[in-house]
Amino acid sequence: MYSPSAHRDEQAPISMPERRSFLAVVLAAASGLVTAALAIPLMRFTTFPLRDSAETASWSDVGKIDEFNSLKEPLARVIDVKRVEGWRSSVVQNGVYVVPTGSGGLKVLSSVCPHLGCAVRWIDKQDKFICPCHGGTFTSTGVHVSGPPLRAMDELESKIENGILRVRFQYFRQLDAKKELVG
Repeated sequence: MYSPSAHRDEQAPISMPERRSFLAVVLAAASGLVTAALAIPLMRFTTFPLRDSAETASWSDVGKIDEFNSLKEPLARVIDVKRVEGWRSSVVQNGVYVVPTGSGGLKVLSSVCPHLGCAVRWIDKQDKFICPCHGGTFTSTGVHVSGPPLRAMDELESKIENGILRVRFQYFRQLDAKKELVG
């Protein structure tokens, strides 16, 4: 015979502790997903200096190669350097020196002194580069002669493309005997 109480026992509703533990698991999983979604951009932001590569430096035009064919001494040029940092881009002007090499080639030197970052100047009457801040001197090819700098002037990567001398301007660590790139 049919008994209503027997039927209720067979289909007992889910007890409160089971329902609460299920909701706790769902809430914990949703919280974990939200935390991960927020943590990923935060970690990318905090580790950006470690992931940023020096390859982001752009190439800048120095001038037509014909202008430098008969070069006998260093020639100062101001170049526009485009920098892109995230969504922000800017153009900065920096000084470089185009220097003839003994073999008929050219090299490009940064005007930033490797000692403390002052602007090195070419003094043609003395046939040398001189840093006005602390008296560092360099030969016409950028070799360190005297003064506090620990290394020669920094040579920049350059190339000739479609008859134009191009350079990749980069900053290097100061107060260091080794030429080390600064991001």
